[in-house]
Amino acid sequence: MRNNIALCLVELVLVMIVSSGAQEPIVRIDGSEIRRPAADTWSASVPLDRIPPGPVFLFLKLRRLGGPDTSCRLEILVNNKTVARRQVAVSESNWRYKRFPVPTDRLRAGPNVFRVKSGQKGGGRAALVSLEISEALLADHRFTPRLDLATDFEVELPEKAGPLPAPPSDGKPPSFALRGTKGWAWTPEQYLEEIPFLVQAKMNFLMNCYTSMFSSLDPFINRWWEPLPEAKKAAFESVVQACQRSDIEFCFSMHPQLFSEHPLALDNDEDFEKLWRHYAWMQGLGVKWFNLCYDDIGVEGQEKSALGEAHARLVNRLLERLRSKTRGAELIFCPTYYAGCGDTPDAHAYLEALGRSLDPKVYLFWTGDGVITPRITRTCAASYRKIVNHRLIIWDNYPVNDRNPTLHLGPVTGRDPDLCEVTSGYMSNPLCPQNDINRIPLFTCADYTYNPTAYDPLRSIGQAIPALAPTPPQQQALKHLVELYPGMLLYGDTRTGFNPAWERFSALLKSPDGRARGEAFKRRVQSVLEELDTVFPGRYTRTKETLRSHLDQMSEDYPRPLGKTEAVPVQSLFPCHLFPAFRVLSIEDRDSVLENGLEFPT
Repeated sequence: MRNNIALCLVELVLVMIVSSGAQEPIVRIDGSEIRRPAADTWSASVPLDRIPPGPVFLFLKLRRLGGPDTSCRLEILVNNKTVARRQVAVSESNWRYKRFPVPTDRLRAGPNVFRVKSGQKGGGRAALVSLEISEALLADHRFTPRLDLATDFEVELPEKAGPLPAPPSDGKPPSFALRGTKGWAWTPEQYLEEIPFLVQAKMNFLMNCYTSMFSSLDPFINRWWEPLPEAKKAAFESVVQACQRSDIEFCFSMHPQLFSEHPLALDNDEDFEKLWRHYAWMQGLGVKWFNLCYDDIGVEGQEKSALGEAHARLVNRLLERLRSKTRGAELIFCPTYYAGCGDTPDAHAYLEALGRSLDPKVYLFWTGDGVITPRITRTCAASYRKIVNHRLIIWDNYPVNDRNPTLHLGPVTGRDPDLCEVTSGYMSNPLCPQNDINRIPLFTCADYTYNPTAYDPLRSIGQAIPALAPTPPQQQALKHLVELYPGMLLYGDTRTGFNPAWERFSALLKSPDGRARGEAFKRRVQSVLEELDTVFPGRYTRTKETLRSHLDQMSEDYPRPLGKTEAVPVQSLFPCHLFPAFRVLSIEDRDSVLENGLEFPT
């Protein structure tokens, strides 16, 4: 076998760093420490204080030095023993991370030698594939490398589809009792479409977005005090009945202030009765879970402790009314300060007063360490819960796009494996309007919530695709789509409107040989769209429309000379995730902003 492969030997020097948990590697080295331009061999010692618990993986960030995209054979050796050998695709234009399993019985406390052999079938120096390695990491199964605009995300499809979600090996029940999603300005038809997939993913909770109860979805108009139209009530009654047939808890949600010309007066009896009739309608259908939201309201100038107490009075009154009709009724309140550790002065004053006055049976929604955040930690959850002294349900703002024309399709990452010990449930906030393609990241959320200790984001995204696409051509199409739109979390971004396809295209235009690289990337997007059209005729319509809008924008802006003003989507930073997408001029520097001004849609 060795006679048929031309090999170059690469020995990696890896530097030990202190691991801070699943989100950090055990060992990391950057390119300045491992590169030796004068030789193709690098020195090789990885000091480990102890053997880490498995599974453990070696990540290599690499690309080809010159020549077209191709594949080459990589062999990984640890302490002179081969641990992995496979053919991998390599690119000259973009970096890619490759992940290789490292059996822990090949590691030892003290120094460890790692080597990489790279070659290509055919033999002879002409067959040699020259590689550049910019980073190497040793990490556990929960780790995902941070992407940049020059790095491709790569999905590895499994040879054989496995269980998703992955069940606990000890036969224990799912770690989160409540596991589900909500809508985002979805129609009743969209909720109905998703119920079978919630069942498939072993989720048990579905909440309507309160915007779905608004009088208008575009623009948002909230006349909460008015009776709902009979046709709308009938449509949502069908959603409730479908959930009940599928053993999914439907949670009814309203917000009596946001986008309303007549916000509910907190201590007004007449207003309360107008709000109550909506809850009474749902309770009459057998619904047992309810939500009241007061997120994303203006509170400037208000005394925060008094506001917390007033919210508690309203919530307590609603719970008392619900439980007078149904003993087991449950109520979740989304407070005004719903993110972070609760330790800022305003948040602390509000949450302490809210928690002191609120009925202890009420749950609270909490979005994590931030509103949209790459990390949700047990430490922050415990801090928030200690201040408010109530049970928490995570409202995870992933893969939400706030109706911006973009997609977040990669796996959920950065959520601590022991969050289930300090919270009572998990709810994902989805894409809009692309509820169908939202199933890909949602299935990874389901995988995480079922067994967070064993959750492997890269395995999970690979398994989610065959769970939703039965044929190899369909799986390849979804793989290529996810690789184009891997999601804001993998980039460490906090913008729900973050569009990696557009941002990578823009960056390529400004690089050396930018016009050719930009055109090549545009062809890649076009190829993915054509692939979807071929293998999914009549499906994923809204996703295809999103890709077409990106291609139109690339075609519109591609001919312009570099340095000119270019129109790009605004990435929403508003915590309510409710503002329609709009556009603003992206200017190369501040002076240009002042000179050219802003462009809004008419």
